[in-house]
Amino acid sequence: MFSAMRIGQIMTTVAKVIELTASSPKSIEDAIESGIKRADTTLDQIEGAWVQDIKCVVKNGKVSEWRVNLKITFLLK
Repeated sequence: MFSAMRIGQIMTTVAKVIELTASSPKSIEDAIESGIKRADTTLDQIEGAWVQDIKCVVKNGKVSEWRVNLKITFLLK
């Protein structure tokens, strides 16, 4: 849930969405977790993430890496 800020009598909340790509040789879930963990080191108040796209790198007929494009939502101060 977004937090609110009072301006006069109007309560407003402003959030920003950034897009990033993360990868992992282990799994899709690990790629998502690593992307969110990295974003959390520089962003405050992350509210959620949307997995926009999933792809994989294939080498010698096997998946060698999972990649995810994430949209991260965070609140502005």
